[in-house]
Amino acid sequence: MTQGTTIAAIATAIVPQQGSVGIVRLSGAAALAIAQQLFHAPGQQAWESHRILYGFVRHPLTKATIDEALLLIMLAPRSYTREDVVEFHCHGGIMVVQQVLQLCLEQGARLAQPGEFTLRAFLNGRLDLTQAESITDLVGSRSPQAAQTALAGLQGKLAHPIRQLRQECIDMLAEIEARIDFEEDLPPLNQTEIQTQLEQILTQMTQVLATADRGELLRTGLKVAIVGRPNVGKSSLLNAWSRSDRAIVTDLPGTTRDVVESQLVVGGIPIQVLDTAGIRATEDRVEKIGVERSRAAAQSADLVLFTIDATSGWTPADQEIYEQVHDRLLILVLNKIDLTTSSEPLALPPTRAVVPTAAALGQGIEALEQAILDTVQTGTLQAANLDIAINQRQAAALTTAKLALERVQTTIAQQLPLDFWTIDLRSAIYALGEILGEDVTESVLDRVFSQFCIGK
Repeated sequence: MTQGTTIAAIATAIVPQQGSVGIVRLSGAAALAIAQQLFHAPGQQAWESHRILYGFVRHPLTKATIDEALLLIMLAPRSYTREDVVEFHCHGGIMVVQQVLQLCLEQGARLAQPGEFTLRAFLNGRLDLTQAESITDLVGSRSPQAAQTALAGLQGKLAHPIRQLRQECIDMLAEIEARIDFEEDLPPLNQTEIQTQLEQILTQMTQVLATADRGELLRTGLKVAIVGRPNVGKSSLLNAWSRSDRAIVTDLPGTTRDVVESQLVVGGIPIQVLDTAGIRATEDRVEKIGVERSRAAAQSADLVLFTIDATSGWTPADQEIYEQVHDRLLILVLNKIDLTTSSEPLALPPTRAVVPTAAALGQGIEALEQAILDTVQTGTLQAANLDIAINQRQAAALTTAKLALERVQTTIAQQLPLDFWTIDLRSAIYALGEILGEDVTESVLDRVFSQFCIGK
């Protein structure tokens, strides 16, 4: 990526007949000059930073009007990239914004690569790498809690503890190296104090690392498959849970012939719920395809809600299905409890949780949601009382730093010379710097920013 060039891209989603506004964004030294070539602002409007001009986008040669638009000017360094930035706010749709983008490219800009605007913000010191990654998390967030966590990262709440840990390691390294270089001029190193500092740093690292699983859940969500025999109330359970009539509910077994999906949010976690066809032996060709898809959905799901009919109890057909899914993370849903007359407890296989429901009446849904949250252990993930959540890249680097500091502890315990202490301490400092982007390779940057959309 060449930082000196001016880049351009469509910065809004373009959907035919649905987008009211389309934005074309430019960043770079020639951004303002290109805008002046293409945009006609009638009257005495001032071309000043952080002003919005009204006017027309015109072809620079034919003077044909392309669109009636607004132009937003943000000059360096008070812009997202800390370069000159201009935005054409056009009418939405496909043709207009593409025509404006093409004119910008013809005037010397080049098409931006994925995440290149944010990469320039990072390279120009406006954002650290954790903040840049939080931007893509914020754009892709699928729940209010995921958005709030991403916003906390964007505001620097993730970078702050990492930067503090790194600084403490740097201070420790300086103390040790000073004793190596000026041993005769300084008092002896307080080994007990160094060991105490290491313990404190490792405790803080463990707390931050504990947010990794929570972060993964917030970002990717949870895929939940509702499985069971035909007519046990799987579709009723989905409808009661999603408060809609997405799935057909009848007394006829085999009504659901395919996998029905619904998107929910439980405890801040995005959940993709799959209502599957009843699993049974059948000669119906279409239903057989649905049964095979149900088995595939159960195997690909993060969590299986195995639903049985409380009125008929545990049957051989239930046992057959159970043998196919018992190796999955599983909750047993005992449905139709409102129709049971027996007070005798059912003989059920061992499982993490059994949740009684009356899906047709909308009963038991809250208990089911709590069982799901307990099963994925979100309570322990929030034990550190942190409103941040690290991603896989950050967790890997933080784990590397933690292991390096643990090796420092071993080195101290083995009473090795101070020079040996500094080797792993430097490794920890480098790994922490990699999280922030202060010590990072180009391949890491390419991997991070390739996940962005073009225009961001």
